[in-house]
Amino acid sequence: MNNTIVTNLKKEFIKRFEREPLLIASPGRINLIGEHTDYNDGFVMPASIDKKVYCAIAKNNTINNCTIHSLSLKDSFGFELGQIEKNTSKNWINYVVGVVDIINKDHHLDAGFDILVDSDLPLGAGLSSSAALENAIAFGINDLFELNIPKEELIYISQKAEHVYAEVECGIMDQYSSVFGKKKNLLLLDCQTITSKEIPAKFEPYELWLLNTNVSHNLADSEYNKRREECREAIRLINEHYRAVSSFRDLQPEEISKLKEILPEILFKRTSYVIEENDRVQKAAEALKNDDLVLFGKMLYLAHEGQQLKYEVSCKELDFLVDFSKKFTEVLGSRMMGGGFGGCTINLIHKDIAASYVSEVAEAYQKEFNIALTPLKVSIDNGTHILKNENINL
Repeated sequence: MNNTIVTNLKKEFIKRFEREPLLIASPGRINLIGEHTDYNDGFVMPASIDKKVYCAIAKNNTINNCTIHSLSLKDSFGFELGQIEKNTSKNWINYVVGVVDIINKDHHLDAGFDILVDSDLPLGAGLSSSAALENAIAFGINDLFELNIPKEELIYISQKAEHVYAEVECGIMDQYSSVFGKKKNLLLLDCQTITSKEIPAKFEPYELWLLNTNVSHNLADSEYNKRREECREAIRLINEHYRAVSSFRDLQPEEISKLKEILPEILFKRTSYVIEENDRVQKAAEALKNDDLVLFGKMLYLAHEGQQLKYEVSCKELDFLVDFSKKFTEVLGSRMMGGGFGGCTINLIHKDIAASYVSEVAEAYQKEFNIALTPLKVSIDNGTHILKNENINL
């Protein structure tokens, strides 16, 4: 928990609204491996991290008037329960009002409320800041109005808000890992059954570093939704010309060659990537269980190659960082992380050279693109939870 942010958030809320707020911490997530497999019923390996969205919320003296204020974005918005519409100019608002509207339609909230938000979670870096915000709002309203909605249902409310209001057809991984993450553990998440197994995050003497390209691309305006449509079309053709499947999950690596004859080149590339990525996730999980970090790192590099050449969601900045890392034997693996077209690479770097490597790659990146690189060492932390007020001193 970022004590400075939380203390300031509580103090600022009381100053503005003269009421004690409920406080929620909702983490971003990293995904070690398994990109674009979640919405294809595949496997992923996420973990919640120590960078979070923090939310303060309290009822006000109205029946349906609500406000949302973001300290980090320096932005505000007001709305009325029962009269919520998508915001066409401020997309971050849609993550909030989407969750509120969905819950209100099912549970008929009986009072207005005020929300104050702050964060130390970088935006546009592929760390699922949107899911963290959605989960923070969902947890806050659930607790504030004593609705007793199970966590398993809250994650689908957050996902629906992103689909319908923010118009991003995300899978369930982001919301799930932000809620169910466990400190010092990765989650091997099966996105077909929505069940997970914990894998101890044992990387010593290596460390996880994120390198933020500071090139961000709004997924709603990118090719993210196009990739989903391409996957749907590939499944349709496979059912029509090969055999009945519900998703790529029903296909094995040895079947890939047979699909080349029935799929257009682009759809074959997308299909083969997803099938191979599912296989890589499972191999990566076994590698971690066997303390084989070299094999795990190899899977990261192969994953990036697939994302770059087959799923085509990388960009020159991400590729530069991954290629640069291959010059160093102390870097076991590197790949782009997140939806793509910007954001971070995730890197497994030996702790003895981590500081010098980060400095060297940042200098090279600045020289190549005239953009400052932002390094971020992350720790794996617990999922979304309510903070106890008595532990926060003003």
